[in-house]
Amino acid sequence: MPRQKKENVPVSFRLAKDVNERLEQFCKDSGQSKTVAVERAIAMYVDDYEAKQRKLSEEK
Repeated sequence: MPRQKKENVPVSFRLAKDVNERLEQFCKDSGQSKTVAVERAIAMYVDDYEAKQRKLSEEK
């Protein structure tokens, strides 16, 4: 049975060459696609940002 496709939005952006090379090596080493790696990295970054914002607002 095939996996259900998740809703998605095409995104286009430019990466610095060295960042792209690191991403490609990471994907090769981890066996992840670039899409999965970037989705996870953005989610982690935003989660961390939101947690810091909550902590700051609680301190006030």
